[in-house]
Amino acid sequence: MHNVIEALPGCDPDIGRWLWALEDARRRTQRSLAGLSQVIIDWSDPQGSNSIGTLLYHLAAIEIDWLHTDVLGGKSWPPEVEALFPYAVRDEKGLLFPVRGAGLAEHRHRLDAVQSIFLAAFRGMALDEFRRVRHFDDYDVTPEWVIHHLMQHEAEHRGQIGELRVRAERMLGERETIQ
Repeated sequence: MHNVIEALPGCDPDIGRWLWALEDARRRTQRSLAGLSQVIIDWSDPQGSNSIGTLLYHLAAIEIDWLHTDVLGGKSWPPEVEALFPYAVRDEKGLLFPVRGAGLAEHRHRLDAVQSIFLAAFRGMALDEFRRVRHFDDYDVTPEWVIHHLMQHEAEHRGQIGELRVRAERMLGERETIQ
C-alpha cells in the first residue's frame, strides 16, 4: 500500500496535492459502487431517504456548481455541462430531485466528466488565484476551501451510500422486489 499524497502533474504543487486528495475521495466513492445493481441504485428506504442514484447525481451537480458559480464566477453552466444533468437538482420543496432509472455506467460517466472539467479548471490556476477570496452576498470563499468542502461532502454522502446499499441488499435478500 502506498499512502503518500503526491501532487498531480501540470499544476502548482500546493494545488496539485489538494487535487490529488480530491481524486482520492472520488476513487473511494467509485470503489464503493462496485457491483451495484439497478434495483439497489434506485431503492429508497420506505421510511424515507434518497436513493443511491439521487445521491450520485447530487454529488456531481454540487461539484460542478461550486466550480462554475463560486470558483469561476459564472451565472450558468456551459451547454456541455448542462447536457450531463437532464434533471433538476432540487424539487419545488427544496429536496433532492429523485433520480431513478439511470444506470451505474451513466452515474460513473457523469462523476468522471465533472471531475475532469473540475481538474482542468484548477490545473491552470496560479496559487494566488487558488487562495484569492471570492466575495458573494452571503459568504466569502476561496477555491482552496471549495476543494476542502467537496472532499467532506463526498465522504459524507459516500457513508450514506454505503448505509443505503447495506439496507437495500438486506431487504433484497428478504423480498424479491424492492419498491
